[in-house]
Amino acid sequence: MNAKEEFEQIFTTHINRTGSRELLDWLSTTDFFTAPASTKFHCACLSGLVQHSVNVYRLMREKHFEEGKDSEESFAICGLLHDVCKAQYYKTSTKNVKNEETGAWEKKPFYMVEDSFPYGHGEKSVFLIERFLRLKPSEAVAIRWHMGGFDDTARSGNFAISHAYQKYPIAVKLHLADLESTYLREKGTSSAH
Repeated sequence: MNAKEEFEQIFTTHINRTGSRELLDWLSTTDFFTAPASTKFHCACLSGLVQHSVNVYRLMREKHFEEGKDSEESFAICGLLHDVCKAQYYKTSTKNVKNEETGAWEKKPFYMVEDSFPYGHGEKSVFLIERFLRLKPSEAVAIRWHMGGFDDTARSGNFAISHAYQKYPIAVKLHLADLESTYLREKGTSSAH
């Protein structure tokens, strides 16, 4: 089963909220299932975004799900959809790179950011998801703050992230799963097409 198929299976099994079918249909009209997850840091490859989304969900579920306390649907929504903001975000381009063996310059493909809707990161994902289905406050907060201290607002001394993590444990769980997936499990998964 490839990452898109796994994403769709997890999504349709666990997310049954009104508007979920429309959200999944909309994702299919974007490059969500073919886009990279980053320009060069992790899953910077064809379908890297959906691979990363599935990885975060799996890791979050495996390490942080507490039976009787956590919701399967909330975990699926947060894990699978936290980076919806990256759909229609990357563009393929080429750059000249010197071949060390031959000394010749060669065109190499690479991903660059072309943000057609500059609305932030986590907040953009929340906005896009809520065009189709209503998020619980805990889910919206988790998705909004999944970047943790890597978010511009968090670095500016805003204490909202601290309050978010204290009030909503799922926000901490999503952040930890995203960090571990990105920096430990997906390390070395970058490659141009």
